[in-house]
Amino acid sequence: MTMKTVREAAREKLKGYCRVCPECNGKACVGEVPGMGGAGTGASFKNNVEALAAYRINLRTLHGAKNPNTKLELFGQELTTPIIAAPITGNKFNMGGALNEEEWAEAILRGCQDEGSLGTTGDGPDVALYNSGVDQIAKFQGRGIPFTKPREPEEVIKCLKRAEEANVVAVGMDVDAAGLITMAVGPKPLDDLKLIISSTRLPVILKGIMTVDEAELAIEAGAAGIVVSNHGGRMIDHTPGTAETLPEIAAAVDGRIAVLVDGGIRSGVDVLKMLALGADAVLIGRPLVIAAYGGGAEGVALTVRRLTNELKQAMILTGCASLNDISMDVIF
Repeated sequence: MTMKTVREAAREKLKGYCRVCPECNGKACVGEVPGMGGAGTGASFKNNVEALAAYRINLRTLHGAKNPNTKLELFGQELTTPIIAAPITGNKFNMGGALNEEEWAEAILRGCQDEGSLGTTGDGPDVALYNSGVDQIAKFQGRGIPFTKPREPEEVIKCLKRAEEANVVAVGMDVDAAGLITMAVGPKPLDDLKLIISSTRLPVILKGIMTVDEAELAIEAGAAGIVVSNHGGRMIDHTPGTAETLPEIAAAVDGRIAVLVDGGIRSGVDVLKMLALGADAVLIGRPLVIAAYGGGAEGVALTVRRLTNELKQAMILTGCASLNDISMDVIF
């Protein structure tokens, strides 16, 4: 299996939902939601890609960083790569349904586990989608992170209890899905967040933080981590790219909780940039859709491995022997 064969197979299985473009930049799929595009004019999706591309890298080769170490510890887990799968669900209405939810989750979880990473699962209008993901994670001895939508607090708490029973690594909530009109979801005030987070022994991650003030609220609420994310540009038009907001947020958080990021990451150099801008790890979305549809678990593993190898090469060429060495000194 090669990336070429994976992409060719994915193009057939995703026909009508994703074109598997040579460059995944949001320009060909403007407004295609449901589908794989960005909301409205697609500006938020495109801003993610363009914000990352705007950063330049300092090339350094006079050093001893010959064999970079990409290992890290995150939520009590030792990982061999900072590249994690983003939570995605809704295969039938977003990706055409060539994979069902169980097949999708199995491909993501197994492929990530094979590469020493973490898979995640998502949620949808029917809570059965969330529960299905938790069930799949349980089959992998809890090595995965289920994400719920921002339902009413009592419903979220039920989801977290289900995750506890599966002994998962951590749980997440897509707070950036607050505007979905197809679901009984909404924004979460601080008191609701405190109630939800205090209800579980698991680390809780809030995904969809794009401002410093909301990062501070996440910390006050007791979150173990945040994901700087605009939901892949799929919720609201004209947000900045995540690479634009990440540095200020990471600086404000200052190591108090984990900072993850997604949005427009397509290469190992992109991963390096996000880590340099302050992220502890990155989440990969659309590239793993192509990987799973085109090659199942093997395709997912191949993609995570490719990105990790590209990251290692980028670390060699910027003088970074470990992830801890990746800082703003990498950025020109």
